[in-house]
Amino acid sequence: MGTKTGISGKQADLSGWGRFPRLTGRLTRIRSVDALRKALGPDPVIARGNGRSYGDSAAQAQGTLDMRGMAHMLSFDDSTGVLVAQAGVLLGDVIDSFLPRGWFPPVTPGTKFVTLGGMLAADVHGKNHLRDGSIRQHVDWIEVLGPDGQIRRASPSENPELFDWTLGGMGLTGVILRCALRLRRVETGYIRQSLHVAENLDQAIEVFEGASSRYAVAWFDCLGQGAALGRSVVMLGDHAEPEDLEPAQRAAPYDIPRRRPLRMPVDAPGFALNRHTLRAFNAVYYRAQARKAGESLVDWDRYFYPLDAVLGWNRIYGGRGFAQYQVVIPLASARAGLTELLGAISDAGAGSFLAVLKRLGPEAGPMSFPMEGYTLALDFPVSDAVLALLTRLDAITAAHGGRAYLAKDSRMTAETFHKTNPRAARFAAYRDGIGARGVFASAQSERVKL
Repeated sequence: MGTKTGISGKQADLSGWGRFPRLTGRLTRIRSVDALRKALGPDPVIARGNGRSYGDSAAQAQGTLDMRGMAHMLSFDDSTGVLVAQAGVLLGDVIDSFLPRGWFPPVTPGTKFVTLGGMLAADVHGKNHLRDGSIRQHVDWIEVLGPDGQIRRASPSENPELFDWTLGGMGLTGVILRCALRLRRVETGYIRQSLHVAENLDQAIEVFEGASSRYAVAWFDCLGQGAALGRSVVMLGDHAEPEDLEPAQRAAPYDIPRRRPLRMPVDAPGFALNRHTLRAFNAVYYRAQARKAGESLVDWDRYFYPLDAVLGWNRIYGGRGFAQYQVVIPLASARAGLTELLGAISDAGAGSFLAVLKRLGPEAGPMSFPMEGYTLALDFPVSDAVLALLTRLDAITAAHGGRAYLAKDSRMTAETFHKTNPRAARFAAYRDGIGARGVFASAQSERVKL
């Protein structure tokens, strides 16, 4: 269809990975800078990668720009590990291309089906944030097409404000075109995993605080109560060395057994997820993991991306979709805040299959999600009762000085966002100063008045 901008697009149903909320809007596949320039104005647009943010941060009814048409790896320095690539490149393709050469992403979220541009826009963190920070700490420079159609290179020393506000700025300062990302040298494709059972939240925090490993993450039973509140399985990990492998593995240290992915073919019925099935699943899973306590060798795919083994796993939550809720509570109030959050969730009986706890390090960027403390991430099938619970969790988070992750948010109010993000006013002023308001906007940014 023709548009005011002179760039063609099509009407499409748009949502994030949570499939909530959903909207209909114009989706345009971008394959060149010229096409991108034509897509700017008079209506606002937002760039979109592979659609793996959970809510509406990469959706705009008036114009959503599909950046997967700009997905070339442009150069690689095998002495430094610096990869120069376009924003539409998938993280999984980076791993497939460079792990056999001994390089791995320095930071990764919980799925490899994300684009580099999406990772940078969200300033993603991983299981190693305490030790290695978020993705911004491993980026030499980015190139951004701004609201005036000009391309600017930004780094910590060149256009540093643009660099700071773009990494974590959710695409609201411009469209990320290219980046120079420093990969990490690794000697195998395996992780030395140490699995620890924690009978409650206090024990889980003790494991985190005593850990010296590069990676640390916990699955926990969010329906545990009383003495079992926050019972967890904490998984610590480090990249394995060749001497950690069996002789047959040592001969091909980067070759791992490939998983044949399963597929969720249809939406699960709404009645399948209730407090009884969730409680039973959590109890069985906890016991199963507890039996595996100790040291083991796990390949990179199973350690970092367990959910990627099920294509379309978001359909497990039914046709109404789900809301992922991820917040961070500062270290000083983490125990009290997490206890209150978990108590509210358990009392409501609205638990999650996918309940994850991580320890985060210091805040780095002005719009980055992490702060020094603990982050809690859960998935809830959407219902009126769940949305009411999440509003209650917002209040608990705010009371303890925490904040929510924009890459996961699908329903936060403007009042909650600004209350928990005092830096948002500075970001809005920066956007106004470069003329980005009205040019770049997502359904999320309009909802939270950013």
